[in-house]
Amino acid sequence: MNLTISGHHLEVTPALRSYVTTKLDRIVRHFDQVVDVKVLLTVEKQKEKERRQRAECNIHVKGSDLFAESAHADLYAAVDDLVDKLDRQVVRHKDRLQNHHHEAPKRLM
Repeated sequence: MNLTISGHHLEVTPALRSYVTTKLDRIVRHFDQVVDVKVLLTVEKQKEKERRQRAECNIHVKGSDLFAESAHADLYAAVDDLVDKLDRQVVRHKDRLQNHHHEAPKRLM
């Protein structure tokens, strides 16, 4: 899995990098065919204080690309919300890939 964490108007500290990495381990635990993950952490220059911190993520998995974004007053809370959204998408994608058709029982003669 290739992981890229970048910041826009923000320096990505080692603590923030390790927090994002540990949170993304939950997604890899549910679906191991994750190829590429790109995380963008942004601080918006807005007048209102709430929803200034944004977290976006693109995930390339076998079969499709997944995208989620989250905004919150706290960057760590935005990352938590982002990972929850991505986890739901990954589980749904994995469910779609599985074959849910059962074979017909064989006749006994």
